[in-house]
Amino acid sequence: MSKALERREKLRIDLILAAERMVASRGLAGLKTRDLAREIGCANGAVYNLVTDLDELILRVGSRTLHRLDEALSAAQSAGDLSPQETLVRIAIAYCDFAAENLELWRALFEHRMEADKTLPEWSIEDQMQLFRHIYQPLAALFPKRSREELGITARSLFSAVHGMVALGLEQKLVAVPLPALRKEITVLVRAMIDGLIARAV
Repeated sequence: MSKALERREKLRIDLILAAERMVASRGLAGLKTRDLAREIGCANGAVYNLVTDLDELILRVGSRTLHRLDEALSAAQSAGDLSPQETLVRIAIAYCDFAAENLELWRALFEHRMEADKTLPEWSIEDQMQLFRHIYQPLAALFPKRSREELGITARSLFSAVHGMVALGLEQKLVAVPLPALRKEITVLVRAMIDGLIARAV
């Protein structure tokens, strides 16, 4: 790699890291390219020589968030000799804790909207879909007779239920729930859903 390409790549990484810090402190609405350019020491227009557009920059920040979430869920999944049911509970609690500890970056994953005529790049879709393996694997152990498609639907349904509780519980308004109470409620929800699925299967 030439020196010029090395400098460009370093500046690109600096841009993504600066954007990550900005989203973490200000939220997605506070992401301003002028401020980013000033922070990394380049002209405002030069930002778009490093990324295609603001969408790509936000997706690159989101990719870093998803990779860290993946690490947190992997740690929860490998903690101790747990039954599939308890593994799913651990994963749900880890998801809640990650969201609470990285609130603005986590929110940005769901607040960002691409324009109607633009599609998500494959690498971004892959980053998102990789996370479902944490739910899919224990579900496959619990329900070995279910098809891959059925397990995928159940995994997405379970995620949606937990995500909804986390999103409402961490909302900094009237519906906010103290984190210890939110963890307990998520535990009850996941166990009840799994018990219901097992009963229905029997």
